[in-house]
Amino acid sequence: MKIEPLPGYKEIKPFVYAGFFPVSNEDYQELKDAVEKLSLSDSALQFSPENSPVLGFGVRIGFLGLLHMDIVRERLEREYNLDLVVTNPSTDYHVQLKNGEKLDIKSASELPDLSVIDSIAEPWINGEIIVPTEYIGAVIQLIVGKRGRQKNLSYIDQRALISFEAPLANLLTDFYDQLKSVTSGYGSFNYDLSDYCVEDLVRVDFYVAGEMVDALSVMCHRSEAAPLGRVMVKKLKEVIPRQNFKVALQAAIGGKFIAREDIGAYMKDVTVKIHTGDPDRRAKLLDKQKRGKKRMKRFGKVDIPSEAFMVMLKRD
Repeated sequence: MKIEPLPGYKEIKPFVYAGFFPVSNEDYQELKDAVEKLSLSDSALQFSPENSPVLGFGVRIGFLGLLHMDIVRERLEREYNLDLVVTNPSTDYHVQLKNGEKLDIKSASELPDLSVIDSIAEPWINGEIIVPTEYIGAVIQLIVGKRGRQKNLSYIDQRALISFEAPLANLLTDFYDQLKSVTSGYGSFNYDLSDYCVEDLVRVDFYVAGEMVDALSVMCHRSEAAPLGRVMVKKLKEVIPRQNFKVALQAAIGGKFIAREDIGAYMKDVTVKIHTGDPDRRAKLLDKQKRGKKRMKRFGKVDIPSEAFMVMLKRD
């Protein structure tokens, strides 16, 4: 016998996803048990196991929005005493392959090779912003900067109602904070999920010392890829500690690198022990140090701190 839901009820579908990883891999089972307990009282919480070569084992959790994600994260850290690394939040994408198959991916790392992809569709929203009339220009400029399109503008006393549509992914991180900033705190924002639209989307990968870190990969529009790559490698340079060898931070689309920053190596004066000033001895020591740095660059592993994943949450 099939059970039918009462009229007016529908299945809750999350549209914001983020990877949750324990700082120590030994706490993975505790994280999994904690998420399972939370899901019993939160029907909107959906999760699945995830494995990253850098972060180890974790779970990818679906949320109704960023506020929902922040609440769940706070509960996991406070109620279950977990130290977590949270990856960059993203939405889901509909991928149409050239062989006719359709995929629903929730992480940039799940995107197949571009050669087999026919099209990628991302979710768009219908939004409304109410602001005092003196902030109309700044708000419209903010919407356009997020690849949004203004649909309607109406006035209510000394306030304006701005209707627009925009890609959900561009509003996930800091749109609300920017709205409050440009409107001096007077702007209010509401939105509903509209539909999926086919766009020219690409995956931006990030390489640390020549190795791709899949947990840092993000989806974005092709026109935004280069500026985003430059901003992110600069932020990574600020949080990744220096090593005994030079570390290259790179952003790439497929096999094409679009941005690069270098973290300089620690400087060590190997000639400080030389008291004779023998130029041959000095050159030999410098050459030995150079060869040693080459070996470290090839075989060395860079420890990426959890802060490197936190800075991805803000795209200033």
